[in-house]
Amino acid sequence: MSNHFYAMMSRMKYIERWALMRNSYPENISEHSLEVSMLAHALAILGNKRLGKSLNAERAALFGLYHDSTEIITGDMPTPIKYYNPQMREIFKDIEQTAAGKLLDFLPDDLKAEYESIFFPKEEEAYLWKLVKAADKLSALVKCIEEEKAGNKEFSSALKATTIALRDMKLEEVTIFMEQFLPSYYLTLDELK
Repeated sequence: MSNHFYAMMSRMKYIERWALMRNSYPENISEHSLEVSMLAHALAILGNKRLGKSLNAERAALFGLYHDSTEIITGDMPTPIKYYNPQMREIFKDIEQTAAGKLLDFLPDDLKAEYESIFFPKEEEAYLWKLVKAADKLSALVKCIEEEKAGNKEFSSALKATTIALRDMKLEEVTIFMEQFLPSYYLTLDELK
């Protein structure tokens, strides 16, 4: 019997992000997921080292890797549509849950349980998912910064809105990251040396 899960995951590279906006360079969900994974890992480590928490940074990274994998089935729904109103949010949440179930069905039974908690996280891991959501927004903010650096003003409003959304999350880990690490994204390669 063929199992299609990993072949489906490899298709993340074909799903383009920011479809409604002019981009100076394209970004796919595979690239985005790697960045979210690294940022979620960083936020968890900041929580542990700077705030005395006991977060599983590796688990946060794993959640980040798979956080948008349902878009293989749903596509990347533009934010203004996805979050248009509470009813639309709930409908899309149901669609994502169905897509997650469909992806899990591509696994053989003996592997399914290993992935189920990634696609359907346990209540005790809710804070890690908050960090993944924050990492997702940080990745979007980085994209906005990069686009503005390339002279693309298309992302100016998104940069402001994403910055506000991150601050509104009121996560200490995010505040630390934005104060200590985000300024480097505004620098050129030569300035990073």
